[in-house]
Amino acid sequence: MYDNQQRPEHGPLAGFTVGVTAARRADELGVLLQRRGAAVLHAPALRIVPLADDGELLAATKELIDRAPDIVVATTAIGFRGWIEAADGWGVGEDLLGTLRGVRLLARGPKVKGAIRAAGLTEEWSPTSESMAEVLDRLLEEGVDGGRIAVQLHGEPLPGFVEALRAGGAEVVGVPVYRWMPPEDIAPVDRLLDATVTRGLDALTFTSAPAAASLLSRAEKRGLLPELLAALHHDVLPACVGPVTALPLQARGVDTLHPERFRLGPLVQLLCQEMPARARTLPIAGHRVEIRGHAVVVDGTLRPVPPAGMSLLRALCRRPGWVVARSELLRALPGAGRDEHAVETAMARLRTALGAPKLIQTVVKRGYRLALDPATDSKYADA
Repeated sequence: MYDNQQRPEHGPLAGFTVGVTAARRADELGVLLQRRGAAVLHAPALRIVPLADDGELLAATKELIDRAPDIVVATTAIGFRGWIEAADGWGVGEDLLGTLRGVRLLARGPKVKGAIRAAGLTEEWSPTSESMAEVLDRLLEEGVDGGRIAVQLHGEPLPGFVEALRAGGAEVVGVPVYRWMPPEDIAPVDRLLDATVTRGLDALTFTSAPAAASLLSRAEKRGLLPELLAALHHDVLPACVGPVTALPLQARGVDTLHPERFRLGPLVQLLCQEMPARARTLPIAGHRVEIRGHAVVVDGTLRPVPPAGMSLLRALCRRPGWVVARSELLRALPGAGRDEHAVETAMARLRTALGAPKLIQTVVKRGYRLALDPATDSKYADA
């Protein structure tokens, strides 16, 4: 814990770089992360294609108007609004609203409830968990045999949802309001992939299963899938908004984190807890030094460090207190070639960035070492 003189003035995510793959609400997520100090790298891994001109959505809408369902499950606010707007454009908006007024409307969460009420309708029920699993449990508990259920699809897989309803005897009508497609400009995704595999990111966030699947697909196409999976396994924290979003990653053996409430706010809160806990903290030369992704916190003060300096510092931290040869440090410097003078230059800049030159000792003719405090120095020497 910091004492009164060492209380941090930076945010919990300061010094960390977080990747954002979202297409929808990416700005909102980015602002939440930046307010807590994170550097954000955004690359939408997919794009949303509305189906207002799509014959499939028109056919499903007319089918429901002609033969009303018993229940309509609304899954996303943007999708529900898009459905009503598309129906208006086709001249059947009032007919659709009339149909929806006569059925049981179930809303997956509060944003969908807001869209339903904005349309002049009232939902019958919405789960507190905002989970489609809870919606499914309620329907199956009530019994769906012989019922006709319309499900507003939202481009993401609903694992087992439609199948379970049909297995229970229901007739299910899918309402495909929009679908996900790869981004038109793939360059930002490639930059995000490169940053992930080179550990330029500390965490990577996912807010939809299609975004996760799209990123994995692009990595595979570029021959980077093994490197991406290795990064997500060991160094880059994969954080998902919920368990459905995590499915494509888990299918590849990647363990993910997600908040208990499947919303952006709790996702950011989770990162605020997890990322500082993953930082390495050492007592060096009488200072408390916390090593983050692209910065170092020295006695509660955030010190941005150049990439070359962070590479050297991480190499020194692999064996705290031990002398690390210049040749080994040179190998840790990206693109440095064979000139050991590059190590001296990068080390000078690192010491300046840290604001405490004595944190790193020069061992003449041998290399450099972290000046661990005596008590901890002996502990690491015995390890």
